[in-house]
Amino acid sequence: MEEYLPLIIQLVTGAVGGNVAGKLLKNLSLGTVGNTIAGLVGGGVGGQLLGMLGLGAGAATGTDMSGAAEAAGGMDMSSILGSVAGGGVGGGVIMAIIGAVKNAMSK
Repeated sequence: MEEYLPLIIQLVTGAVGGNVAGKLLKNLSLGTVGNTIAGLVGGGVGGQLLGMLGLGAGAATGTDMSGAAEAAGGMDMSSILGSVAGGGVGGGVIMAIIGAVKNAMSK
């Protein structure tokens, strides 16, 4: 279960990020359900991209302290914050992109 914790954090914060972006960018909002779904997708994708770039959860190697923390069965604070940031930003960005595409197609 613990190996799924970063993904769960990314999905939840992505959904929150999508809804926050929808409230701030009312002209791009997809509605609550649409913002949440776009945020979930964006949170998962954004968090995984940060991990691949070495900036989020899952980026730790066995040579640093965060790798030792994961090996001991826990996530360190930087991994959690990376998951939160990647998920939230990814969720907001994907929601805004989908909203902009939807608005462009409706014209």
